[in-house]
Amino acid sequence: MRATVFLGGGRITSALIAGLRLANYTQPIIVHDRHPEKLRALKKQCKIATEANLRRAVTEAGLLIVAVRPDSIRELLNEIGNVNRPLLAVSVAAGIPLSDLRAGLGPPVKWARTMPSPVSRIGQGLIGVAFPAELSARDRRAVSNFFAHFGVVIEVPEAQFDIFTATYSCSHGYHALATLARAAEKLGLDHNIALTAAAHALADGIFSWRQGNVPLEDLLEEAATPGGIAATVMATMDKGRFQALVETSLRAGVARARANSRLVKATGTGATKR
Repeated sequence: MRATVFLGGGRITSALIAGLRLANYTQPIIVHDRHPEKLRALKKQCKIATEANLRRAVTEAGLLIVAVRPDSIRELLNEIGNVNRPLLAVSVAAGIPLSDLRAGLGPPVKWARTMPSPVSRIGQGLIGVAFPAELSARDRRAVSNFFAHFGVVIEVPEAQFDIFTATYSCSHGYHALATLARAAEKLGLDHNIALTAAAHALADGIFSWRQGNVPLEDLLEEAATPGGIAATVMATMDKGRFQALVETSLRAGVARARANSRLVKATGTGATKR
């Protein structure tokens, strides 16, 4: 039985392995990383097999998950070299398009892109996937079924993938939680109460929207009585160009993702960090 092989032993690999364990995944799992200390830590923490030799790791793969930094992609693919059998590979490197992946490691390797959330570790992730037009329905199902272990899988057109990447991150929720709680603390609310109140405002309200069929606009109207406290807070945010600030921030994230691809093309070889 061929294994699910992760190239790169960083944080997203750790989160995905935790999600697989939670889902009682039965396929063998192997992790390769050039840093022995990462492999030792993962082996101890996650009880998985490790392989220090890149070529041997790829040879064992039935499904290859490329989970290295974007600036390490070119170097990694060069190190892999020729693959002499069909192999389904999925990249989690932000901003690196399928065309670059195929140029670095082409047929018989077949590629897809994905952007899994760290929340995948508890099976509540949102996972975007992008497929090339020529990828078979069977291979698309294999990728989607694998990532369904971590939460909800949605197919995103590759032309929109960088925008999805900038938008979907759970960091937005964490950042909003920290920001709202800190603002309440500055006004005099107890630290723990501030976090609880802010978490309810963000998580429980959104959970209610996701579980029901009430349009978001109706929920906003329900929660913010005209002239009331919530309506006053929202109106003040809007006057402060909150929408414009969010849009500007997302544009910066998209630009960063697209710069990853330009950096790989310009350098020809990636950095050594992975």
